[in-house]
Amino acid sequence: MKNDRKTVEKRWQTILQAVRESGEVRVEDLTAQLGVSPMTVRRDLKALAARGLLEHQYGRAVSVEQAEKERRDAQSLRVYRDKIAAYAAGLVKDGSTVFINGSRTALGLLSYMESKKVTVYTNNGWAMDSTYPDGVSIRLIGGEIYDHIMVGDYVVQNLLNLWADTTFIGCAAVYEDGEFRYDIPTEIGINEIMISHTEGELYVLADHTKLTRRTDQSNVYGSCKYSRPVTLITDSLADPEIVSKLRVSGINVVLVPVG
Repeated sequence: MKNDRKTVEKRWQTILQAVRESGEVRVEDLTAQLGVSPMTVRRDLKALAARGLLEHQYGRAVSVEQAEKERRDAQSLRVYRDKIAAYAAGLVKDGSTVFINGSRTALGLLSYMESKKVTVYTNNGWAMDSTYPDGVSIRLIGGEIYDHIMVGDYVVQNLLNLWADTTFIGCAAVYEDGEFRYDIPTEIGINEIMISHTEGELYVLADHTKLTRRTDQSNVYGSCKYSRPVTLITDSLADPEIVSKLRVSGINVVLVPVG
């Protein structure tokens, strides 16, 4: 037991050092570095967070200082994301069925449905904590909860039996060459099924901070290009050069005014 405790403390020291050096570190990176399971890493992060030594967030550990900065930035970004969501809501037809993935911005469009009736299939756990207009019917796809997103074989099996008129998804980043990044390995596959079972349009919702150029670290996470037409809905603060390159790659880009 004593040796076990020393092993745990050594992992904690490694985690805290990694967080101090970079401000944040992903669960999958810690899993590889420490040679333990993701469940063990999450348990360690929960214990460290309870002691106020870091914050355990969506798939990562964040320093207390970095978390505070991100909260301040998020207050500003919320305005842009709400405008994107409101614009996207206008694209939903009354009486239609839609897919929505784990994106908070995509889920937010449901708040702007007003008098529309719409059936929503989603693997977004945040849907359980929100209240929407009377015409919105939420159907959770089910599955294993990974932070707020439902993943796993159960989600896949259910999706294979479902169809939607329109799909709205988010992403972790949009690269200038038209690839979309996702930080949960199984998320790409789930999105692909939603898209392949969509009879109408595919919309990706992402604020301007998610439009980025490729770096040496760009391939650390999963990314993909979609084989069908994509409309990216972002805000008017997006980098014009990146927007131009996205359009050249074949992506239709909508810039929602935020000024």
